Amino acid sequence: MRLFFLLAFSCLSALPLLAQHRVTLRIQDHDSGESLPGATVLLKGSQQGATANTQGVLTLENIPPGRQVLVFSYVGYATRQLVLQFPLSTDEPLVVGLEPEEELEAVLISATRSSRTIEDIPTRVEAISGEELGEKAVMNSTNIAMLLRESTGIQMQQTSASSANQSIRIQGLDGRYTQLLRDGFPLYSGFAGGLSIMQIPPLDLQQVEVIKGSASTLYGGGAIAGLVNLVTKKPGDEPELSFMLNQTSALGTTLNGFYSSRNQGWGTTLYASGHTQKAYDPNEDGFSDIPQVRSLTLNPRVFRYWGEGTTLWLGLNAALEERTGGNIQALESELAPPGGFVEQNNSKRLSSQLTFDRQLEGGAALALRNSISFFDREIQLPDYRFSGQQWASFSEASYAFGPEENRWIGGLNLFTDGFTEAHPQGMAARDYQHTTLGAFAQHSWYPLEQLALESGLRTDYAADWGTFVLPRLSLMYKPGPKLTARIGGGLGYKLPTPFTEEAEALAFLNVAPINSGTTRAERSLGGNLDLNYTTAIGEGISFSLNQLFFYTRLQNSLMLHLGPGWQFVYANADRPANSRGFETNARLGWGDFKLFMQWAFTDVELRYQDERRQKPLTPNTPLAPY
Repeated sequence: MRLFFLLAFSCLSALPLLAQHRVTLRIQDHDSGESLPGATVLLKGSQQGATANTQGVLTLENIPPGRQVLVFSYVGYATRQLVLQFPLSTDEPLVVGLEPEEELEAVLISATRSSRTIEDIPTRVEAISGEELGEKAVMNSTNIAMLLRESTGIQMQQTSASSANQSIRIQGLDGRYTQLLRDGFPLYSGFAGGLSIMQIPPLDLQQVEVIKGSASTLYGGGAIAGLVNLVTKKPGDEPELSFMLNQTSALGTTLNGFYSSRNQGWGTTLYASGHTQKAYDPNEDGFSDIPQVRSLTLNPRVFRYWGEGTTLWLGLNAALEERTGGNIQALESELAPPGGFVEQNNSKRLSSQLTFDRQLEGGAALALRNSISFFDREIQLPDYRFSGQQWASFSEASYAFGPEENRWIGGLNLFTDGFTEAHPQGMAARDYQHTTLGAFAQHSWYPLEQLALESGLRTDYAADWGTFVLPRLSLMYKPGPKLTARIGGGLGYKLPTPFTEEAEALAFLNVAPINSGTTRAERSLGGNLDLNYTTAIGEGISFSLNQLFFYTRLQNSLMLHLGPGWQFVYANADRPANSRGFETNARLGWGDFKLFMQWAFTDVELRYQDERRQKPLTPNTPLAPY
């Protein structure tokens, strides 16, 4: 009898184990059907889970009978829940499709003139949008300096202690090698590049796109270190009205307002900003750390729509600013103390943009664009004044055709840039006039799901400077959903102007005009290698690592040195300058929490005659966890 009870008890104890079930699943991309190795599944309400193998297949065991909820997750994809009734009616593997997150799908890049998402473009592009853009705009609603500073490898270099002017350095190269665009228009080149970073508010921006490395195929000279494209907001389906009042502890006040609306045929946006800043001397050394500023910005735009395929829009930009820094006593009273230094910058910036886009049959597209810009700036020092005006224009016609897997775009453009000095003191005027006619073609080819190739060729003719042929090539390869590799490179050039960081630091005092007879255009050869890896670590934890290697070689670098008669003279370096290094970005995410780690190594070597030195004010290894 005892033996009978022992056997019965053993059988009853085994029933729960026999009632446990298992399921085999294959996790894949909902649209492409591509396997998602590393995807995870969790049995809701328990710690029980599994991770997919290299084929995207996993097996979850010891599942209790009845209705169970399985939670699927993968980096870059929306979390999905699946309800199953156990035991299942079949032992065949179940296929589960995950869809990309909406936030990632919405990031379309206009700088490359492609309708593809940021993950599918062979050119490496960094996009700042959405929450991140809004967060930085709240932290500094006056200008985009803080916004750009957050990107690894970008350094905001202050060029004047009194005016607090800053220029952007990408991969250690001076600001003149970075092309700053607004909706694809080069509004901030040459003389207009002065104070530009400090005069662009972020509140009307929808997205900021950054391309590091040579990007001259579509945008011509100047994009040697890279380009920054500021994409402004467009009218949405719902009207938008927003205001922001920002008061800082450093005695600055900014009021911003934005309005947009659209109906069937018309749309409009209006952005206005006013900013006042009192001179601020927190360390009480008698010299302003933040200058006294008064500025006003107004950006209206009007859109005309003809159906879904034709759009015409006209935009105007106006900015007025007075910026004064130096001796605090001189700034706070009309009677300047003996020897009190004050620098005053007064500037006016006006520009127009006109764009016509039309979608044609077969996916073809025609685009016509024009901009005219005017910039007036005056610098006043105690015994010196520099002032001048710049007129610039940009006109372009482009045509795109072919399917997205085999897309061509070609076009012609004309760029003019002229500067006239108002009151030259003690030397010849530093006037110049540049006229550049360019033709370009770009081909985007996707022969395989894992492979994409983007090739381009641009030819520019610049009066008095010659012809520049600029090839460019970018290749993207995805061996799997976790890893993406990009490699690219190209040629670039930059026409000489007297407006460099070194001259800005001198307020252009005793800076001689450029001699076009002896000075040559700067030329470059650059390349990037980019590796991006993403994976999931357990439930809701994501990890991504991006590694970028870069190299740029500059020929005929424009150098400013002290010449006869205590004049600063421009001359081309007789040896190349080299910029090389790497950028590392790591991100760990858990729910709404994210931890970022950034590390950039930049080595910029300047060579002129027998001199060989590192570029000043260029740190090698900034480390930035946040």
